[in-house]
Amino acid sequence: MTAGGGVIHQEMPKASKGMMHGLQLWVNLPAKDKMMEPRYRGILDQEVPVVKMPEGEVRVIAGVYKNVTGPVQELVVDVAYLDVRLRKGMALSHTAKQGYTSFCYLIEGKGEFDDSKLEQAQLILFTEAGSIVVKAIEDIHYIFVTGKQLSEPIAWGGPIVMNTRKELEIAFRELDEGTFIKKKEKSTGTRI
Repeated sequence: MTAGGGVIHQEMPKASKGMMHGLQLWVNLPAKDKMMEPRYRGILDQEVPVVKMPEGEVRVIAGVYKNVTGPVQELVVDVAYLDVRLRKGMALSHTAKQGYTSFCYLIEGKGEFDDSKLEQAQLILFTEAGSIVVKAIEDIHYIFVTGKQLSEPIAWGGPIVMNTRKELEIAFRELDEGTFIKKKEKSTGTRI
């Protein structure tokens, strides 16, 4: 989903065996695109390509991995989002490009992420370019995300992300007044 010029939404995931897992990732839009036309696209499990290898498997959600492109595209910002399962004792390397921020979030298991040991539900942030080596101490499931840095200010409040406090205040005022959602008028060709 791209919120752009205004989307109000609510996630209603279904529990499975009394458990519910979810991971929500927000990609900040550049200032020039903040109020773009909102859009949404649902992606089904079978639409996410899987790269299988001896070390485990990588589901490519966004970006490209080993010449396989994920179904989440047109994100405005260059982003890769990989869902990785790595077998115990195996290692995998990810590339962090210059001018990008990357992170790994460990969903299950224990692993070593560039000499830092992580356990379930821990995250490690990488801000330098280079190779990020992940070693599985036991079977692990993690998310690897990398995205181009915008180098723009961020003003964040709840579900709204803007570039300045003033823009944020305007957005919340519009939300209160019911004018936050911007609707494009269809052209009828008639001028008044």
